[in-house]
Amino acid sequence: MLRNKKILLGVCGSIAAYKAAFLIRLLVKAGADVRVISTTSASDFISPLTLSTLSKNPVLTKFVKNEEGEWNNHVELGLWADLMLIAPLSANTLGKMSNGICDNLLLATYLSAKCPVMVAPAMDLDMYAHPSTQKNLNIIRSFGNMVIDAEDGELASGLSGQGRMAEPENIIQFVESYFSKSQVLAGKKILITAGPTYEAIDPVRFIGNHSTGKMGYALAKTCLTLGAEVVLISGPSNESISENPALQLIKVQSAKEMLVAAEENFAKADIGIMSAAVADYAPKNVADKKIKKSEDTLTIELIRNPDIAKTLGAKKRKNQLLIGFALETDNEEVNAKRKLEAKNFDLIILNSLQDEGAGFAHNTNKVTLITSKDSLSLPLLSKDETANKIIDYVVGLLNQKTGN
Repeated sequence: MLRNKKILLGVCGSIAAYKAAFLIRLLVKAGADVRVISTTSASDFISPLTLSTLSKNPVLTKFVKNEEGEWNNHVELGLWADLMLIAPLSANTLGKMSNGICDNLLLATYLSAKCPVMVAPAMDLDMYAHPSTQKNLNIIRSFGNMVIDAEDGELASGLSGQGRMAEPENIIQFVESYFSKSQVLAGKKILITAGPTYEAIDPVRFIGNHSTGKMGYALAKTCLTLGAEVVLISGPSNESISENPALQLIKVQSAKEMLVAAEENFAKADIGIMSAAVADYAPKNVADKKIKKSEDTLTIELIRNPDIAKTLGAKKRKNQLLIGFALETDNEEVNAKRKLEAKNFDLIILNSLQDEGAGFAHNTNKVTLITSKDSLSLPLLSKDETANKIIDYVVGLLNQKTGN
């Protein structure tokens, strides 16, 4: 799987830098051509001699090679690699990556890289959980970088929790998985809805829900990574996604606007993924001016919104897949299976608000994938990992439908 793949490994200052030696051995054993860029602080934890011996290539640490003025060309390095892998990734380098700071060879190469970039963070649990760290991880994800989440375990501080760099064997598995399924959706058109809808009461108030769009955006990024053309119809969301010639981002506010955009694009899609949390009801009458506070009570008559998923399900062709989401609080699987049948879904993704870390506004999710024939429960995962698992499953369904 990795034979003749060109892997550019970045090593940052962290106690986990010792794992880079094992990682290089596994990459070389798998047949990869490995070159290493080490930050200055990384050399305090593992020597360049060790890394160069294992990689069979000189370890690069500075822009300038020697007094004669020869230099390590970061642009050429960024063009050479099939994959740039930074492991371990320190909080310091993460912060610089997310803000475009370029003060060493590793960061200059990262900013020049034309290949996919993967990172494996390593830091103590409080550093890893800090809002700034999580924000920076989300920022580099929005750039299209792939994050191999830190694992739970004993840390250098003596504490135990999430922050350990993923074990080299797990990183190799992640890398192999990427290359094995890379471009598996090439030539496929995918429609994804994401986020909430806001139903106006007056010019300043609305009816909505707590959906952030994280899951839908993660699904869109995964599909783009696998070579698909994606139409992402997003309700109001603070999530971001990098510009991509294969991406069409359509911003909407209301359920009616989302329906129009979905109907316009579904006919051309191979797969529709309805991850948006569409408001079930909207005010019957929308005030053209702000409603003034006067009485102790205010009555607003609501009318049912159009059911976007059911509308598309009625139009679904035999060669199309339609995927739905269900967020339930009781009788979860029973209600999800009813929706699966009623809306003509091929697959429904069940979220339960009973599961800690699942549902709206979390960076994690815990879902069950349900078809008419079987179901698959996933453990609590990051939403990026959940998206990868869902799309893997969807690809399998697509292959069954097309006979591949």
